[in-house]
Amino acid sequence: MKLSELKELLPGLTSLKFSLKNGADIPAHFHITEVGKISREFIDCGGTIRNEYTVNLQLWNADDTDHRLEAGKLLNIIKLSEEKLGIIDGVIEIEYQGATIGKYGLDFNDGAFLLVPTYTACLAEDVCGIPESKPKVKMSELQKESSCCAPNSSCC
Repeated sequence: MKLSELKELLPGLTSLKFSLKNGADIPAHFHITEVGKISREFIDCGGTIRNEYTVNLQLWNADDTDHRLEAGKLLNIIKLSEEKLGIIDGVIEIEYQGATIGKYGLDFNDGAFLLVPTYTACLAEDVCGIPESKPKVKMSELQKESSCCAPNSSCC
């Protein structure tokens, strides 16, 4: 989800609900402790220089169980970050504490925001030497398809 999409959704919401992909809800008393922009310049394993820009939101839980962040307040925080930090539209990256800080994408479904897993990947598979994946086949399936080498088939 991009920041512009989040800003379009917020005015229509009466409450904010975040969940993990596994169905676990983020406690309703979460805080958004940071809104930021992350610009990253790197070189991939194929030698290509790349640039990446994301809008970062950090979700955090405290012992303040009476706290509830309202959609309008989040929208105001985003607008302030755009003004003060020069944040522009970009893909949102969520940081949320698990066993360590996890990085998630953001989706929206049935009135709730969903933290979706992000994955690493080789960006230069064509020059990096990673072999193309071959389909896995069960040996038992091969015997069913070709009966010429089955016991008592007289093929040998």
